[in-house]
Amino acid sequence: TSHPSLRRPPCDLIAGVEHPLSGDGLVSINPARPDQVVWRGTPEISHADEAVAAARAALGPWSRMPEEKRFAVLHRARDLFDERKDEFASIICDETGKALWDSAGEAGILGAKVNITLERSANSGMSRVTGFEAGLTDTRVGKCWFRPHGVMAVIGPFNFPAHLPNGHIVPALAMGNTVGFKPSDKTPGVGQLLAEVYREALAAEGAPGGVVNLVQGGAETAQKLTTHDGIDGVLFTGSWPVGRKILESNLDRPGRIVALEMGGNNAAVVLPDADLRQAAIECVRCAFITTGQRCTCTRRVIVHESVAERFIGAVVKSASTLVVGDPRAEHPVFMGPPVNEASRDAVLAAQASYAKSGGDVLLQATAPEIPGGGAYVTPSIVQVDRFTPTDGSDAGCDVEVFGPLLRIAVVSSEDEAIEQANATRFGLAASIFTKSEASVERFLAEARAGCVNVNCGTAGASSKLPFGGLGLSGNHRPAGAFSLDYCAYPVAGMIESGDAAGVAKGMLFEDEWVEG
Repeated sequence: TSHPSLRRPPCDLIAGVEHPLSGDGLVSINPARPDQVVWRGTPEISHADEAVAAARAALGPWSRMPEEKRFAVLHRARDLFDERKDEFASIICDETGKALWDSAGEAGILGAKVNITLERSANSGMSRVTGFEAGLTDTRVGKCWFRPHGVMAVIGPFNFPAHLPNGHIVPALAMGNTVGFKPSDKTPGVGQLLAEVYREALAAEGAPGGVVNLVQGGAETAQKLTTHDGIDGVLFTGSWPVGRKILESNLDRPGRIVALEMGGNNAAVVLPDADLRQAAIECVRCAFITTGQRCTCTRRVIVHESVAERFIGAVVKSASTLVVGDPRAEHPVFMGPPVNEASRDAVLAAQASYAKSGGDVLLQATAPEIPGGGAYVTPSIVQVDRFTPTDGSDAGCDVEVFGPLLRIAVVSSEDEAIEQANATRFGLAASIFTKSEASVERFLAEARAGCVNVNCGTAGASSKLPFGGLGLSGNHRPAGAFSLDYCAYPVAGMIESGDAAGVAKGMLFEDEWVEG
């Protein structure tokens, strides 16, 4: 079974060679049409070893290739992304359940990632990994240059199954690394399409096929790759529980780079002087976009009591009007279904748990029946007394529900608002809505998050800026414009051009000892 966007049947791609995967050990279905199989195949765990071996064999030739030739491969991939963006949008929509406009948005930024990564302006990522020289003495020069880490395991998520792994692969290849890529087992089809593009780009430019290798599978394959003795780094996007396992399994490998991009329990603060229209629109959009399945989605809103009644009323009304339906519907659809039934059930279970623990359900999520089937769910909004930075069963507990569920708390002061915004073990994104420059400056200084926005929502980011979080959201290896940092390491060298070696105090040396 193969989606029309794919040029090959279900397979792994190792050293540029197709390895067909038959059977039904792994099946992805269209969340909006459960009778449509997008991809079907049985993973081969042994292919992980073969992929690492292929990446290792290609590492020397690829890393020694002049950078303009490596960049030519990436430019070729960029052109293919642009040519096939409709195919990417189609399979992303069918495999994730994202609305088609949302899927097209992801497809449209794949090529742009290449341009942004390779840009050489003063504030670009490349400027951070460009070698330099410093004069040390009249005859000695200090030099810094950058080397690739080696073979990188890239583990992709399902919510942005093309853009997020591509955000690791592009900088990794630019710096001379090779890749073993495992897509999410929820989106193997999108992962295969991504790998097909790189295979074609590498072949067209005469580069080794083993530079990018695709291995399908679930947790077992991910563990095999991320603990393999033949890799030099792990580039991961996903949840904190999985990221924790990767950290634990690499404790005895301190020299291995591990870059973790994980979830968030992101807060938006609304102060009394905020533009309530703007704040309400942004909070609703960012809470429920992509069916709440973005790591930057607004999960918590903290609103000042003086404007709480008007603001909360507007948020609930706006959220209740969001169109939930078939991702390919001709009429405007804001949300498709979540990726599977388990995701829908998690939202409904969390809503029930919060209500049982004292939360006030202002907008109740339901599981509507929509033609074609699918595990749809409508937005949920729950008001809680306050948020707590601990795991637990209370209504304000610090748990990321990866779906369309928003919690709101009311506060009486700016101090309390900032305290509540920081009442989380995560630290990915935060926003504030206010006209006060003093409040903005304070929030920018005190909000504990890697992405802090003013008068715009938490969801969305620019590849021209760093993207990463603190706490359970990341390990200080931000992606985006800083992704090149974790794809290379600096080497320092001193180059002496003179012939005067200094003899230190307490040291004796006679020239005749080396004379012929």
